[in-house]
Amino acid sequence: MALWGGRFQSGSSDMFKQVNDSLPFDYVMASEDIWGSIVWSRALKEAGVLNENEQFQLESSLIALKKQAEAGTLDFANSPEEDIHSFVEATLTAELGDIARKLHTGRSRNDQVATDFRLWCRSHLASLREDCLNVISALLKVATRHENAIIPGYTHLQRAQPVYFAHWCLAYVEMLKRDVSRIEDLQKRLNQCPLGSGALAGTTFPVDRDKIAAELGFDSPCLNSLDAVSDRDFVLELLFNASTSMMHLSRMAEDLIFYNSGEAGFLQLGDSVTSGSSLMPQKKNPDALELMRGKCGRVFGNLQALLVTMKGLPLAYNKDMQEDKEGAIDSVNQWHICLCIAVEVLDTLSLNEERCRAAAQQGYANATELADYLVAKGIPFRTAHDISGQAVVFAISKGKALEDLSVAEFQSINDKIEEDVYPVLELESVLNKRNVLGGTNKELVIRALYVELEKLDQLTG
Repeated sequence: MALWGGRFQSGSSDMFKQVNDSLPFDYVMASEDIWGSIVWSRALKEAGVLNENEQFQLESSLIALKKQAEAGTLDFANSPEEDIHSFVEATLTAELGDIARKLHTGRSRNDQVATDFRLWCRSHLASLREDCLNVISALLKVATRHENAIIPGYTHLQRAQPVYFAHWCLAYVEMLKRDVSRIEDLQKRLNQCPLGSGALAGTTFPVDRDKIAAELGFDSPCLNSLDAVSDRDFVLELLFNASTSMMHLSRMAEDLIFYNSGEAGFLQLGDSVTSGSSLMPQKKNPDALELMRGKCGRVFGNLQALLVTMKGLPLAYNKDMQEDKEGAIDSVNQWHICLCIAVEVLDTLSLNEERCRAAAQQGYANATELADYLVAKGIPFRTAHDISGQAVVFAISKGKALEDLSVAEFQSINDKIEEDVYPVLELESVLNKRNVLGGTNKELVIRALYVELEKLDQLTG
């Protein structure tokens, strides 16, 4: 039953139905569409369109239908209807006849779908926020398991300076905290109600839009009917948030893939998140992480696709906007899956602390400390930087670490380097001297770790 078929003498072609029909994917909004229809029926009763008995019958049937939708017992696959709105109305009409045909009075699919989709997006924000908090929790747990572990820090994928493994974990905690805050911000902008805006110019029936918005859990109605039915900023923002969070997960995956490699050997991944090779029996591949990294591009593509779709659309609604749903539904699903698998990866990884420490001691990561040592002796930093570089070149030529050079060897480079240089070059000293806020000092890192654990308890309590 097409909701628009009044002026048409023939039905849609099979090919047109393939491109036009959205029920194969918008059925996921069944509960939201039914909820919106319940509230709309109440508004129509107050506007004098429905009498009390008609509204009661509609609401009773809609509540029963909503229970079926939530139980997963509705047969969408074999329905001839073009979208979820048609499906709901056809189901009601089969049961109630002309009473059901009154339900769409004063309402357009334009404000209906805009309302449904806002409700659907909103319903997923809480679970996505919880998913992000679960990854934060997993990062904090693995950090507390390895509070004393030291790993190399990298720039340009070259060993740069050592950091505590917990400090690495806390870096991703900061990223995920921003993801949580973006979800919370989206909730504020998304939570306005389009229902009552009609096709584009509002409705002639005296419905109470403030009451409609309140009953559907919105903060307020949308203020402009043209914007209300054609706005998809909330979808774009959801896709941007998904893309940013997936980018964070992808970066973490890349780090862990490298740390897990035979060349680094810093950690082992659990069997539950890895796979083997059909040819090489020794292989244990980080497939969960690689898929997480790969799915990131898929989510980026969904954001770009909708941006390109929206950029040339005139006001108000255009059927192009039907393309908003498949990408958003897919992105929400992929984001959820990747957040969940990230937790499993972090929960099952095993850190080789000795291997990590040995790597952190390599690569002349204490060269900056030698330069700072010389600054403390009164040498300008740029000069000290040059001297430290010369010491590195000398140590490489001798096949030694900086801390293994003798005092005589150091003094052949600069006579101000004395016996007191050795404590400065020790690994823990390199870390703990960075005792400014955000640095790698052990006490600061542990304090930050437990502050984040306390914050997490407050957010999830």
